[in-house]
Amino acid sequence: MTSAARSDSVSGGGGRATGGPITNVLVANRGEIARRVFATCRRMGIATTAVYSDADAAAPHVSEADAAIRLPGNTPAETYLRGELIIEAALAAGADAIHPGYGFLSENAEFARSVLDAGLVWIGPPVAAIEQMGSKVESKKMMDAAGVPVLAELDPAEVTEAHLPVLIKASAGGGGRGMRVVRELGDLRDQIAAAQREAESAFGDPTVFCERYLETGRHIEVQVMSDTFGKTWAVGERECSIQRRHQKVVEEAPSPLVEKIDGMRDRLFEAARLAAEAIGYEGAGTVEFLADEKGDFFFLEMNTRLQVEHPVTEQTTGLDLVRLQLQVASGLPLPATQPSLRGHSIEVRLYAEDPAHDWQPQSGPVHKIEIPFTAGEFTVLDQPGVRLDTGVVDGSVVGVHYDPMLAKVISYAETRAEAAHLLATALQRAKLHGLVTNRDLLVRVLRHPAFLAGDTDTAFFATHDLAALSAPLVSEADEALSIVAAALADSAANHAANRFGRLAPSGWRNLASEPQRKSYESRVSGTYEVRYRFDRSGAVTVEGHDGLELISATPHRVVLAVPGERGPVRRQFEIARYDDLVAVDSPLGPVAVRRLPRFTDPSEQVAAGSLLAPMPGSVIRLGAAEGDHVTQGQPILWLEAMKMEHTIVAPATGVLSALNVTVGQQVEVGTVLAVVEEEEQEQTA
Repeated sequence: MTSAARSDSVSGGGGRATGGPITNVLVANRGEIARRVFATCRRMGIATTAVYSDADAAAPHVSEADAAIRLPGNTPAETYLRGELIIEAALAAGADAIHPGYGFLSENAEFARSVLDAGLVWIGPPVAAIEQMGSKVESKKMMDAAGVPVLAELDPAEVTEAHLPVLIKASAGGGGRGMRVVRELGDLRDQIAAAQREAESAFGDPTVFCERYLETGRHIEVQVMSDTFGKTWAVGERECSIQRRHQKVVEEAPSPLVEKIDGMRDRLFEAARLAAEAIGYEGAGTVEFLADEKGDFFFLEMNTRLQVEHPVTEQTTGLDLVRLQLQVASGLPLPATQPSLRGHSIEVRLYAEDPAHDWQPQSGPVHKIEIPFTAGEFTVLDQPGVRLDTGVVDGSVVGVHYDPMLAKVISYAETRAEAAHLLATALQRAKLHGLVTNRDLLVRVLRHPAFLAGDTDTAFFATHDLAALSAPLVSEADEALSIVAAALADSAANHAANRFGRLAPSGWRNLASEPQRKSYESRVSGTYEVRYRFDRSGAVTVEGHDGLELISATPHRVVLAVPGERGPVRRQFEIARYDDLVAVDSPLGPVAVRRLPRFTDPSEQVAAGSLLAPMPGSVIRLGAAEGDHVTQGQPILWLEAMKMEHTIVAPATGVLSALNVTVGQQVEVGTVLAVVEEEEQEQTA
């Protein structure tokens, strides 16, 4: 079809161009999102086109596409939020359709309209539907009129003490961006300003609004799929109640709450269909509700796009939702019969972040990512197993400009208990080398009695002690054993690299001497020194580990016989090294440590009171000037990293003796941002 003919075929409802098969799809997104859409396109014989920022030039989605177009720059505002550049890329590559993915421009009505005006197929809902649901303020009014229960929207200027706590939300957003809980009226103004900045950065629209905040509740959403012939499916519900910073972490289908309340699923599905039909919806969308334990629910918003968590619906229906999107966009009707539900699926979002330290995002290289029991990637499983949807591979680098999600790991099984057990075991045994992740937290959640009982409200982390959930999977004793294995593997590596004395056991001395020593630093337990000695036969004695027997040791694998009350137990450890990073994997759990040099460089010492950058990012605001008197907890500066703001505060009361950064400056992790000299130090001087 020519561009002119395709443009003429745009429906009057503002939805899409139709009239023939799609042959080449550009995905206006990156990473896992682009790879997910590409996977279905390949299965359908459709060509693919990628766009990429400079930071993503080496990303897997770029090399997997049939064609790729550069978007100069790094930040979303320079690249993936530039709709005109994306449309130019589609035309340059010969693409005839654009899939927006999720995030960025996926719910931007102006972009959708521009795609259609360019004579391209828009793989999404009608422009009018995006506009109606794009304003979360107006969408609630529409849903109320359509008979869907809603929570009242509040004008930020009219919020009083009686309304607290309130939730600030970005009108154009999702994924937790621009969302803030306010419990003190005096904080409202500053929090609104911060939410507006985040919303502008993530979506290009700073509009925010408020609504009453329910401290606990169940986040239930319904996947809808509508064709251009008036048919709407309520495909199934998902529960996404376990969240951090209003962003989902664990999602599952079906919902354990809905499963136990008679008639709730029928009421949810009816409300979702009413919502879709009220705006003449077409394509894939999600209607989100906040529910209570009695089964009552309130409309939150409608996402006019595919959701991050769509794989759990695919697993429990057997549908490929992206395939249905492409078919609907091509003008085809939905199949005559809607599939029935099957089994249970749980998805976790594996992030490069540190839950134990205020969810700090991490950046750097992904040396290795390997998830056991993986039966397929970006595909619907027909048998119990693990599905992996990821935007990174071994050697990928996680930067500071985008969301730090590494992968979505999805289990599918006949029962919820089996799905949870399978996913927890796969995560515990995964090889994740190079970055701190939320893996330990995810495993502990999946094994928590409250989760297994289906008690998963939005206050899960507050109720069940985030510190305990974030604790390492390995015990102190097992971590120590893993570090011993690392030391013996390092010894084997040194011995293998030694051109002389290979006939002697590693570390062996002809005369009695001090034991060999190797020191490591653990983020969990601090510095750990391993002291060991080999004898003439190659047997090893490790101080503090009486009875430990070395069965074998190579640079990458160590087998130990560990003494126990009922006799020794053999344990196998796999060891990988990346410069000073040592990763030890075993069924006991993952351990990552850094080898310490024998001698410390004095120039690397950091002055007391130094504020170090907890992550790479950009300085966006300063809260104090050099020479100012500051109090403990006072904001000194703000960093923006991965589309979120992070506040750096004074560690103590004193004088800001040094401020080493300016607004707009990019900093690396560990950079000394400022120095606060405590008052006691001043008085002593």
